Amino acid sequence: MRSADAEGGPSVAAPNGVRAAAAGMPPTDVENPDYYHKVVDCQWACPAHTNVPGYIRLIAQGRYDDAYMLNWESNVFPGILGRTCDRPCEPACRRTRVEEKPVAICRLKRVAADLRGDITPRLPSVPKRKNGKRIACVGAGPASLTVARDLLPLGYEITMFEKNDRPGGLMWTNIPQFRLPPEVLFEEIGYILDMGVDLRLNSPVTSMKWLLDQGFDAVFVGSGAPRGKELDLPGRYDSSNVHIGIDWLESVAFGHVNSVEENVLVIGVGNTAMDCCRTSKRIGGTNVKVMARKSKPYFKASEWELEDAEEEHIEIVENHSPTSFVVEDGVLRGMNFDVVEWHPTGSGGRLRPRKLSEKFIPADAVILAIGQETAFPWIEDDAGIAFNKWREAEVDRSTFMSSRDGVFFGGDAAWGPENIIWAVEHGHQAALSIHAWCNGKDPRTRPAERSNLVSAEIGLHEWAYSNDYEYARRSSMPRVRLEKRLAELAVEVEEGFGPEEILTEVERCLNCDIQTHFTDKLCIECDACVDVCPLSCLTITHNGEESDLRGRLTAPALNPEQDIYVSAALPQTGRVMVKDEDLCIHCGLCAERCPTAAWDMRTFDLLKPHAGQSIDHPFSGLGIAEMAPGAVAQ
Repeated sequence: MRSADAEGGPSVAAPNGVRAAAAGMPPTDVENPDYYHKVVDCQWACPAHTNVPGYIRLIAQGRYDDAYMLNWESNVFPGILGRTCDRPCEPACRRTRVEEKPVAICRLKRVAADLRGDITPRLPSVPKRKNGKRIACVGAGPASLTVARDLLPLGYEITMFEKNDRPGGLMWTNIPQFRLPPEVLFEEIGYILDMGVDLRLNSPVTSMKWLLDQGFDAVFVGSGAPRGKELDLPGRYDSSNVHIGIDWLESVAFGHVNSVEENVLVIGVGNTAMDCCRTSKRIGGTNVKVMARKSKPYFKASEWELEDAEEEHIEIVENHSPTSFVVEDGVLRGMNFDVVEWHPTGSGGRLRPRKLSEKFIPADAVILAIGQETAFPWIEDDAGIAFNKWREAEVDRSTFMSSRDGVFFGGDAAWGPENIIWAVEHGHQAALSIHAWCNGKDPRTRPAERSNLVSAEIGLHEWAYSNDYEYARRSSMPRVRLEKRLAELAVEVEEGFGPEEILTEVERCLNCDIQTHFTDKLCIECDACVDVCPLSCLTITHNGEESDLRGRLTAPALNPEQDIYVSAALPQTGRVMVKDEDLCIHCGLCAERCPTAAWDMRTFDLLKPHAGQSIDHPFSGLGIAEMAPGAVAQ
């Protein structure tokens, strides 16, 4: 057994084999669910905290129904989000520690949705006898639907007011069919509506005071951010061929617009702009340009959205700041731009433009996609709801309740435009607050999060997951040929992964929820784990303050955003086992090499409660033992 610590000096045995008191960092509390949760980077980054590694392993085993239901527990719309999510999980993916590209998490979510069977028998039951509480939801978008999904199993009666003739909110009106087929959208919405929602279509709420007089026990406002931002420049209102992006997309969705002029300028470079330019290409636009004020590193659109647009021969023009619309006798001729370059101001990282030249770009139609805002013309000033100077409701970020007791906001209606997955998490949190409020409790009340931690060992150094790391390039998504996809608006561009892509991607997952769990009293300090670790993320050394300890590790822990694990004092010398959680790829070699089983690979399962879901009886019906019953497909 080696007796030198990480710095090469002699280690001092604790007297009489008793662990010496360690000065420095206290032992890591792995009983706190947040510790191991944070190590599961993808789940931690997901607003709804979906169990990503868990459902990927289920897909690897061909258990698509189980994978779908594990998704449905938290993100509610696996088929929708498998096509449209903004993917905050993927930049966090640990695969990027060893390769350039993350696991295709979002596309694997779609695999579970596309390959599932009939899951309706597994949906939660709704009691026939109600609890006497009535909830009004304004808007039938993802936030309101999530509130309904969580509260209906508890016996609440949900009345949902929707201004359009179909539910879905901006999921229906603003996401084009070539990205999200209507049959996928309405099937997943139907799972919730069929639980007993009193859906009132073509029923806009025109008065909050009227709604408050209807005897509801709580009101949830999930009306989105339905107003597109204007570009108030000379000539803006002189032509009918200048459109607001989200309004224009809605008109296309409802069939009111089915063509556009040949030369189209889309102003803005967010995801809505990408939907506008790609839609234009399908309904008559032959020369479509996206005009960006800044350069590509500052674009708001997702990387994959930009790639899709460029693949469809849409030109993205950088560093052009619009100055005026050029209209002659009511006919739009184009727009004038300043060609600029950007320089830091030195204050808060803000950039300042410097004009280089001027440029005219011809256009027959202009679509403005420069942002969205909340809009509440139906909420009276004397309804008891406070607004800020931007006419946004003042909403408590922990309870989602407004200044009017019993009135809650969520989704884009709360703090402006976000992705669908954020609206879902808002719905979960608002439902918890509404449930507490309706039962006379403080709406800040939250059931405690808990976790399960179960050994993944199924034999002598055999694990219930595939732990071999191999280099594998991220799978490309098969797509419909360009000429076919541009010929019809309803042709879904992405075809979904086939068997080869599925097998490659599930094996790329590093199983970050399989934790390297350490039992300090079993350690004999033989250094076998330190020697075998492929990324040098383990160190046995004397304790110290965190800043000092991070620099003394075998490989210095340089990412302060990720915690380091510190054990209690070890039995032999009083030193501590330290692990850099940022480097670990969960290969299990430390546990395989350890002669005393001080290291074990344990499956971490976050038990995150929702209002309509007991943490002991989740919607999916899956227990931790069911999620990894055997080795996944190789």
